[in-house]
Amino acid sequence: MKLLYFDDYKLGVLKGDRVVDVSSVVRDVPHTGPGDLINGLIARFDQYRGRLEDAAASGQGVALSSVRVRPPLPKPTNIDAMAVNYMEDGTRSAPAPINAFHKSPSAICGPGDTMVLPDVPATIFEGEAELAVVIGKRASNVKAADAMDYVFGYTNFIDGSARGLPAPGFFAMKSRDTFAPIGPYLVTKDEIPDPQKLQIRLWNNGTLMQNFNTSDMAHKIPRCIEWLTSVHTLEPGDIVATGTNHRGLNPFMDGDKIELEIEGVGKLAFNVKDELKRSWDRRTRLQMHEQAAQKTAGAYPDITPQKTGKYAPTAR
Repeated sequence: MKLLYFDDYKLGVLKGDRVVDVSSVVRDVPHTGPGDLINGLIARFDQYRGRLEDAAASGQGVALSSVRVRPPLPKPTNIDAMAVNYMEDGTRSAPAPINAFHKSPSAICGPGDTMVLPDVPATIFEGEAELAVVIGKRASNVKAADAMDYVFGYTNFIDGSARGLPAPGFFAMKSRDTFAPIGPYLVTKDEIPDPQKLQIRLWNNGTLMQNFNTSDMAHKIPRCIEWLTSVHTLEPGDIVATGTNHRGLNPFMDGDKIELEIEGVGKLAFNVKDELKRSWDRRTRLQMHEQAAQKTAGAYPDITPQKTGKYAPTAR
């Protein structure tokens, strides 16, 4: 099943290229807003699944192209993002130690929305294409062997970054407003036979930049859930962003149209705005690595110098 929010946060089920409004089915889920509603539905999904399927089957729905699609998880309790969690197409000799960071849920935006680059002295702005795992029930100290029982489903996720800021660490880099585009819908886990065999592609203005498979993940989803829940409890509707292959990362700039597509999970498209109109060379980390005089397997230069605009070297 594919669940989404549309227009004024009506809950819908996607049926082909049409969306059926199922808001009436879930109105008795305790909630004060769309975030509470979807999180509450996820926690009670076994009680509602049959009713949702019946409503979707009997409803005509409206064309998906005629509605405004909203972020499917407007207010998760937690966004946990795995750090350095790919083998970079086999170029890393060993997995990096398992690690993660907490990204503010207020960073979420949705399909057709705009990632706004803030007026800060970042050396570069990027967005990382990632598969997001959506938690289905409260999870604490979960063993890897049981971890998939705690998964509700999946969605597309972009981990926006403002790199090189004076403040060290992930907080100022990762938790900016609009730095977590997600969507377009939630796909229940039964529709994805193997989440470790999904192709992930990201286009910037129509040019394919990231193209990798979740099979290259260093710490697989069950291990990620095991480790995260040994640190803190995950709640229904929480997001585990599973990391990215860094080789295709490239600068995000004003006017860019970004499209992320994961097999079976749909396509997320959004825009980038920078009122300062800063610019960088459009080069991926892999391209910079290939041009470097000295090369280290698994290590990719992460900064192409800013060319124009506020904070450019020539403007200081």
